[in-house]
Amino acid sequence: MTQKMTRILIVDDEPLFLKTTGELLRKDGYDCVCAADARAALEALGHDRFDLVLSDLNMPGNLRLEFLRDQRAAWPEIPLIVITGVPSLPTAVESLRLGIADYLLKPVSYRDLLASIRRVLDKRTEPPSRPSRDDDPERGSASRFPEIVGHSPRMLEVFDLIDRVARTDTNILITGESGTGKEIVARTIHQRSRRASGGFGIIDCTAIPETLFESILFGHARGAFTSAIRDESGLLKQCDRGTAFFDEVGELPVVLQAKLLRVVQEQSFTPVGKNEPVQVDTRFICATNRELEFEVHAGRFRRDLFYRLAVLHIELPPLRERAEDIVLLAHHFLDQLRRGHSHVATFSEQVLDCFLRYDWPGNVRELRNVVERAMALTRGTEIQVGDLPPALRRDALKHAPGLGDSATVSRTETLDEAQRQYLISLLIRHAGNVSQSAKQAGMSRQGLHKLLKKFGISAAEYRR
Repeated sequence: MTQKMTRILIVDDEPLFLKTTGELLRKDGYDCVCAADARAALEALGHDRFDLVLSDLNMPGNLRLEFLRDQRAAWPEIPLIVITGVPSLPTAVESLRLGIADYLLKPVSYRDLLASIRRVLDKRTEPPSRPSRDDDPERGSASRFPEIVGHSPRMLEVFDLIDRVARTDTNILITGESGTGKEIVARTIHQRSRRASGGFGIIDCTAIPETLFESILFGHARGAFTSAIRDESGLLKQCDRGTAFFDEVGELPVVLQAKLLRVVQEQSFTPVGKNEPVQVDTRFICATNRELEFEVHAGRFRRDLFYRLAVLHIELPPLRERAEDIVLLAHHFLDQLRRGHSHVATFSEQVLDCFLRYDWPGNVRELRNVVERAMALTRGTEIQVGDLPPALRRDALKHAPGLGDSATVSRTETLDEAQRQYLISLLIRHAGNVSQSAKQAGMSRQGLHKLLKKFGISAAEYRR
C-alpha cells in the first residue's frame, strides 16, 4: 500500500484540528476526508473506501463510544486510531477491547501522529495469513499465539524470539518469576517447530525423587527392581523426535545434573537394568525462576550444563513490568472461564483500577486465579471490588480517593483508620447517601452498612 493509495477518514468536532491535520497529511501524500461528528463519519464510511480512521473520543455521537462500537462492528477490517484530549481509564479499556490500533493523547505532535499512522498501515500490508481481526487486543496477540496474551513492547519481543527460535533445534532456557507462563511459551515453541508431531514431555524437577530420576526419565527393564513388573520406556523415549521440557531445572540436585548433561550431550541413555544404550533425537527446553548464572558461581549448578541448556535464552517479564497487558489478560480469562459463569459480563471500573495498581507477585497465574475467584463469588453481571481477594481490596482502599492529599495510606496509619477515613470521605462526597457511596466503593449497600456499623459511623450526620 502506497501513501497515494491511502485514504484516511479524520473524525473530530474541533474544526481547527480537522483543518490542520488534514492539510499536513495531504502534504505527506495521503488522501484525507474530514467529518465533524459520528453521523457524518458513518455516512462517509458507508459510501466510500477508507484504509484508516482517525477519530476523536469526545464528540457528538460518541460520548458513550457509540461511533467506535459501530465502526468496529461494521468495518472491522479498517484500522482505527483514537486520539483524545480527555483520557480516562474506562474509555481506554473499552477502546482496547473494541480493537483499536492505537490510543493517542492530545496534544500530540505531528511526528508522533504520522509515526502511528505509518505503523498501523504497515501492519495492514502484512500477508493475509495474519488478518487484522487476529490482532484484537481482547485476545491480546495474533492467532499464532492463541495462549499467550499481550501487546506490550516486552511481550512483542518475546513473540519475535519465539518465531525465530522455533525454527531451530537449539536448546532453550526460559527464565522468569513463578507464574509468568514459562510452560506455555515452551509448548508454543514446540508446536511451531518441525517437532510438533513428536511428543512434548514435561519433567517437573521439583517432583521427581532422586532415587527414581533415572527410572522415570530413562525407563527400566522388567525385574530391574522389586516393583518393576514390566518394561517401561521412560519420559525421554516418549520425547523422541519431539521436545523434553524440564520445568524448574534449577532445583535439580548436582548429582542428577551430571546425568542430565550426559543425555543432552550424547542424545542417548541406558535404561535401568539394561546394557544397550537408547538413541533419541530430542530438543531440550528448560525453565527456571532462579538466576542460573548466580547458581553457577555459587557452585550449585554445573557450568557445563548451563552452557548446554542456555544456547538460546528467553526471559519472560513479570506482570508488573507489562502493565499494558493486565486489562487484556483479565478480559481474556473472563472469556475463557465464562462457560461456568455465564452471568458474568465484565469488570467494574474500580476493579480494573485495582488490577492496574496491584503488584501481582504471583504474575499471570495469580491474575487468572483472582478472576476465577471473583466470577465464582459475584452475584451480578459485573465483578465488583468486594468480590476480590483481601490483598486487592486492601490495595483498593489504600489508593482510594479521599484519604488525604496523597491518596495513600501512610506507614504509621492503620488499615482500619484508613478504611474509616475513606468511608467518611465517601459520605461527605455524597451528602450521606449510602447507595451512591456504596456504588462508588464498588460494594453492595448492605456491605457498606456493615462497615459503617463496624466503625461507629452514622450516615445521617453527613446528610445535608
